[in-house]
Amino acid sequence: MSEHPLMPVRGGAAEHPPTSVDPRGVREPSPGGAEVRRPADGPDLHGAPTNTHGRTTSGRTQPVLARAGEITPEMARVAEREGLSPEVVRDEVARGRLVIPANPGHAALDPMGIGLRARVKINANIGSSPTTSSLDEEVDKLRLAQRWGADTVMDLSTGKRITETRRAIVETSTVPIGTVPIYQALESVKSIGDLTGDVLLGVIEAQAREGVDYMTIHAGVRIRHLPLVRERVTGIVSRGGGVLAKWMIDHARENPLYTRFDDVLEICRAHDVTISLGDGLRPGSIADASDRAQFAELRTLGELTTRCRDAGVQVMVEGPGHIPLDELAENVRLQQELCDEAPFYTLGPLVTDIAPGHDHITSAIGAAVVGWHGTSMLCYVTPKEHLGLPDAADVKDGLIAYRIAAHAADLARGNAAAHAQDRAISEARFAFDWRAQFARSLDPGTAQAMHDETLPNDHFKQAEFCSMCGPKYCPMHNVRGVDWHAVERAAAAAA
Repeated sequence: MSEHPLMPVRGGAAEHPPTSVDPRGVREPSPGGAEVRRPADGPDLHGAPTNTHGRTTSGRTQPVLARAGEITPEMARVAEREGLSPEVVRDEVARGRLVIPANPGHAALDPMGIGLRARVKINANIGSSPTTSSLDEEVDKLRLAQRWGADTVMDLSTGKRITETRRAIVETSTVPIGTVPIYQALESVKSIGDLTGDVLLGVIEAQAREGVDYMTIHAGVRIRHLPLVRERVTGIVSRGGGVLAKWMIDHARENPLYTRFDDVLEICRAHDVTISLGDGLRPGSIADASDRAQFAELRTLGELTTRCRDAGVQVMVEGPGHIPLDELAENVRLQQELCDEAPFYTLGPLVTDIAPGHDHITSAIGAAVVGWHGTSMLCYVTPKEHLGLPDAADVKDGLIAYRIAAHAADLARGNAAAHAQDRAISEARFAFDWRAQFARSLDPGTAQAMHDETLPNDHFKQAEFCSMCGPKYCPMHNVRGVDWHAVERAAAAAA
């Protein structure tokens, strides 16, 4: 791995100790009324759709209004869901530490917030490919993603019927919808070389008009960065980054999304579309983690973050895909430093490359750690990562893994609602209230099915043991009836 001035070579001593942004330093305790993640067959995680979008922006975006001291309906809804005061949400939006992806054209949206003071969010990627899936299948995946707790969904469709698929998803979804406009732009031309700034801007504007809430814009990949990937093991693994790299190499010109970024800002401000600055040079293997290319792009993303804020456009920053465990905290710290605490949105990261077919696990490990250290949204990874297009079962598996990761991060960040959720299931467990234990779990159906494999009779729903220990060896059963006053007296007498 190439040495980088901001990141020591792995195994060397860091110039700066790997500290991270401490989310607890900018949080207020979540009251008991804060929204918690609920089981899939319990109450709706996202609530009834709340159409607060009677407004048209005309440039009056959430940060513009927040800086003017206004609390919008979207800010009030986020405050309600997070257990924060509306004033705190307004101030965080004004500061740029919290974004509310809420295009006024997305009528079914129930607004949510992404930022340090909010609970850690999860994104699910869906979308058709040129060879697989259909519009109906993708809408079904959307519904499944919402059922299993996705806070946002990105439609990454390529191939045919992109517009129809996206429109159906936006019309159906109560969560924010994100896209990567360069995918549709590429489908509209014969080859990568035929892409132009005008083609890209036309797609961005069309998707904004249709109600897309946030868009990944790969404006940080610059021609001067490309030589830095030459020695990588896996080169460029971002689809958008790869397309733009090929275009720049063929034309010997700068990235059109960078040179036309002011035009991108104008469109996004007009529709209050949140920009998600794409990490087109993210490392695709542990060998390439934390290299010069990754951090050169990150510096540019910091510059673009400032330009977004100056234009009154909401912005978050996307992060790396493959990072070893010992470098995670420092990666978060650097992003927060260089991008002035803009919400960090990471894919994983995967902490090892050796487990294709199980990368929802390798990445959830990294996701929990970066969420603890200050990442605001985690993009899920499914078991099909690196292998194929995920199906419905993969979507569920990926979301369950990431709900665990996000919840673990919320616990580490001191979220009171998350702690209350853990305590409730623990109390049910100690009381041998099996039905309450199932109901309070992330996946009630699976929990009950596993219990019932060996103890299916309803009689065992009152039993003070499971099939692991049985009645004789269950430690919780054996101490439930203890007279603790007698134990204290006996302990005192023995002292």
